[in-house]
Amino acid sequence: MNLTVFGATGGIGRQIVRQALAAGHRVTAVVRDPARLGVTGTGLEVFRADLTDAEALRPAVSGRDAVLSGLGARSRKDAGVTARLTRTVLGAMEAEGVRRLVVVTAAPVGPAPAHDGLVDRAGRGLISAILKDVYADLREAEDELARSATDWTVVRPPRLQDKPLTGSYRTVVGGFPQRGRFIGRADVAHAMLAAVDDPSMVKHGVGVAY
Repeated sequence: MNLTVFGATGGIGRQIVRQALAAGHRVTAVVRDPARLGVTGTGLEVFRADLTDAEALRPAVSGRDAVLSGLGARSRKDAGVTARLTRTVLGAMEAEGVRRLVVVTAAPVGPAPAHDGLVDRAGRGLISAILKDVYADLREAEDELARSATDWTVVRPPRLQDKPLTGSYRTVVGGFPQRGRFIGRADVAHAMLAAVDDPSMVKHGVGVAY
């Protein structure tokens, strides 16, 4: 497949690029600073662009089979960036008639597992309160997706870890794995790539966790 990856210099985005190249896909990595990418390989195109300009992004998505986005706030002070940049990506995709989009948000944005215990519910509530502005930004980004003409999927991980790829994790379409507290960035990337070809995940949020 021909894929475009936004947020390619982030922890999840870089993993998407590496795994996609290893699987034999052609990848366009959209970045502000190519020096930060740190990935090379046959089939890789590095596209330098201002992510606030939908018109400038059109060549990066034109003719692609799917777009994957690891865009997100790096800290609480960046809250608002995800929805803003998601709108730009959607504008470029819709102008070029590209439909398949897989993005990452976070577990607290989606529904909580029905049978989680008190500790898990309390922890989820505390994190949501601390990162209120960040999660509001992610919810707004998800709302933008829901209003769009794209065939979107939102992958919602819990607390992220820097661990090697395992390919072994739980997924729940429209929900979240019970007592799912952690997942590695490499496995989130794996889940996002797997979602591209899964019609059961189109226009759904998908919870992922170990």
